[in-house]
Amino acid sequence: MKTLLVSALLASAAVVAVAADSPSIGGVWKVHSSIAGTESDATCTLTQKENLVTGSCTTESGDATASGKVDGAKITWSYDTDYNGTAITVKFNGTLDSATNKIAGTVGVEQFGVDGDFTATLSK
Repeated sequence: MKTLLVSALLASAAVVAVAADSPSIGGVWKVHSSIAGTESDATCTLTQKENLVTGSCTTESGDATASGKVDGAKITWSYDTDYNGTAITVKFNGTLDSATNKIAGTVGVEQFGVDGDFTATLSK
C-alpha cells in the first residue's frame, strides 16, 4: 500500500513537472504582419488552457475572436475578419521563444492565396 502511494505521488510530480516545462502564451501580444507586401498590426489577447488557445484580436478592421493550439513551443491560431468587404481568415503558425517573450513565424490568408511573416511581442 505504501509503495502504491509513493508511486502515485511520483507520477503526479512528473505530470506537474512536464506541465511546468510547457511554455504559456497567455497575455496581450502586439502582432506585426507583412503579407504580400502589406504591413498590418494587431493586438491579440490570448489565453491558454492545456493545449487550446482562445482569445480576441483587435485589428484595423475591428475585433475578432481567435482560437488555436499549442504544441510545445509551436503555436497556431486564427481569426475571421473583413478585408475591404471580403470575409477572410487570418492564420498564424509560429514558434515561441520564451527567453525573449516573442513569437515568430508565418501568416496566411487562404482566400487570397497570400502569405507572409509575423512577429508578436508579449506586452503584458
